[in-house]
Amino acid sequence: MRSITRPGAGIAAAAAAAALLLVLTGCTSAAQNSGSTGGGKAESASSVKLALVPGGAHPYFQPWKEWGTKAKTDFGFGDFTFNETAGWDQSKQNDVLNSLVSNGYNAIGIFGVSPTDINSEFKKLKSAGISVGSLASCPAGDTNDADFCLSTDTQQAAYLAAKAAIAAMGGKGNLVHLTGNAVDSNTQRREAGVKKAVDETNGAVTLLTTVTDIDKDLATAQKAVSDLLAAHGSEINGIVTTAYNPAVASAAGIKAAGLPIKLIAIDDDPTIIAGIKEGSIAGTVVQNPGAQAYVGGWVLGQLATKACTMKQPGVVVDSGSFVVTKDNADTYDQQRQDFGKTLKSKFQNELLSCK
Repeated sequence: MRSITRPGAGIAAAAAAAALLLVLTGCTSAAQNSGSTGGGKAESASSVKLALVPGGAHPYFQPWKEWGTKAKTDFGFGDFTFNETAGWDQSKQNDVLNSLVSNGYNAIGIFGVSPTDINSEFKKLKSAGISVGSLASCPAGDTNDADFCLSTDTQQAAYLAAKAAIAAMGGKGNLVHLTGNAVDSNTQRREAGVKKAVDETNGAVTLLTTVTDIDKDLATAQKAVSDLLAAHGSEINGIVTTAYNPAVASAAGIKAAGLPIKLIAIDDDPTIIAGIKEGSIAGTVVQNPGAQAYVGGWVLGQLATKACTMKQPGVVVDSGSFVVTKDNADTYDQQRQDFGKTLKSKFQNELLSCK
């Protein structure tokens, strides 16, 4: 997923963790009956109450609502809710999870606010019998204590974006990378992906600068882009953006300045797709939030009903990223949906052990 500003959890998160455990241990009887652990007869899909919980409000997560609703309908779940009220605060997200568990939600997909702390919440939820998916972002480090992680391979997506930008530049010149929160592990992976693409040019392309911490909101990104173009616009041949708000701000800023800068954006905001079709934007790399919600929701349902278990608990699966140019601006979404079907088959045939 894109880098999103995620405030540190701090002492508040630790305090909230104890509260979460208290609520979980007080509300486990129903959840344990439909959780992802233990044996017994598979339950009806109608017993599944699916919740999708991002770390806060952000445009990236809006497809989760549509595709989570579709998952409920298509798979016969008993209920579905989307809750984005955590406000990018881990302790508040813990409270949201508390409330969901106390209201009987037994299949929960989570984008954790704090990638370094979220595993402790995953453990508590799973110990209470809740099926847990880490969606759109995996925990920091090498351990994922959720049942699975379904997320963009952010390093690969950034590499593809940088390669596309370099190609649009004619294979030489100065490239700038605009991205999100510098301490986010996803941002660090994206920086590595861009660096790899630049290194492969053997000096033909220079990474002029990387600007981080500008995905908090559109206004922050707009100011950063304005400052960048004012100071260095004439030196820049290409910009690759690996965060949502910088992409939108760059598209508008480059067009307003009338500069011949080749832009590769991220995701498919309508202004980005319109710019690609008219030729002012070279391309974008889109992610797959719909599949994260739909396929992730289906997997969580399989686990919650005890119809299946994970062959490798904590497995990390790439939800896909796709380069969009003028050539496929009208057809890329079908490619993305087709990949989602492949993902579901991969879980069904390779990653799950089902009764």
